[in-house]
Amino acid sequence: MQSSLIGKIEKAKRYAQEPGRVTIDSFVSTFRGENDTHRVALTEGRWHCTCDFFAERAVCSHTMAMEKLLGIMLPKEAVSATVGLF
Repeated sequence: MQSSLIGKIEKAKRYAQEPGRVTIDSFVSTFRGENDTHRVALTEGRWHCTCDFFAERAVCSHTMAMEKLLGIMLPKEAVSATVGLF
């Protein structure tokens, strides 16, 4: 293996241990829930989900789970008050 690639791998390992270096600006995912599959997106600091609960309340179990998974990499405006509840 080339020494330059070894250096990049080591740097990547260090970066992966410091998730605070990353801020996710936009994100799109497919979320397989218990009853259906939903599209969950983060755009301009706001969550969107195709489930009915989100349409009524602008928050749902899918967006809350994504907040928990992505943690400190999210911009402040994308973190709801519910994230600390679980």
